[in-house]
Amino acid sequence: MHDNALIKIILINVIVYALDCLIWVIAKFSSADAIFTSVLEFQALPSGFFDFLYKPWTLITYAFTHQAPSPFHVFFNMLGLFWFGGLIREFLGSRRLISLYVIGAVSGGILYLLAYNLVPYYMDKQSTLLIGASASVLATVVAAATLLPDYRFHLMFIGPVKIVYIAAFYVFMSAIGTVDWNAGGNIAHLGGALSGFIFIKLLRKGTDVGKPVMSFVDFTGNLFKKGRKVRMTFLNPSAPLDSNYVPDQHEIDLILDKISRSGYESLTKEEKQKLFKASQK
Repeated sequence: MHDNALIKIILINVIVYALDCLIWVIAKFSSADAIFTSVLEFQALPSGFFDFLYKPWTLITYAFTHQAPSPFHVFFNMLGLFWFGGLIREFLGSRRLISLYVIGAVSGGILYLLAYNLVPYYMDKQSTLLIGASASVLATVVAAATLLPDYRFHLMFIGPVKIVYIAAFYVFMSAIGTVDWNAGGNIAHLGGALSGFIFIKLLRKGTDVGKPVMSFVDFTGNLFKKGRKVRMTFLNPSAPLDSNYVPDQHEIDLILDKISRSGYESLTKEEKQKLFKASQK
């Protein structure tokens, strides 16, 4: 199967958004706004802890839900995911991108719940609902910046900018936003950002905190198979390097020489994986 986890995540978000928009239109035509409200509340993460206990699935579903009918939230989230998620997929593989997306959502949701149930400033606020992939996207942004701090994106009207500066800007704006109208969303952003940073730091030390996520994904995939013995994954035949493989110094020197001649972007996926393996030693 093609290495298309990034596209699948984006498609899920877009399809859910399109369905919510369709329900919104139907609700407007039938003068039954309560229909759309009920659908949104089914997907969104509530700020009340006891409300969450009745809807635990919302710790995941909120990260695939965006406000209908405005297209800007889903568009910019998916654009950011496409850019930074592409780096994670290329360098670490699709399985870790999936893990990072889910862990970012869970971390952002948990921090949101903790803030609105334990911090007096937020406890005094009106009950809110959390939706959007921003926590997962920011986890991906910070993870990519932690993994490849010197990698550059060419921004329109600005030129090449290191992604570590882009990530820092997003985190700074989210921190400021924890006291504005979208305080809950920005709290979730920070939770996602922290999880992205920890994810890469632990991975460099040899600990993949995303393994439980992928074990669950594999288990769920196996439930829908009928007599097939091939495990369903998001990866193509060119799988990542074996976990026990360690590149020798000669291989690393050749890769570093290639970077000095042509830049990091010229490396193949396998060369990038070898470089990451070497950084874990």
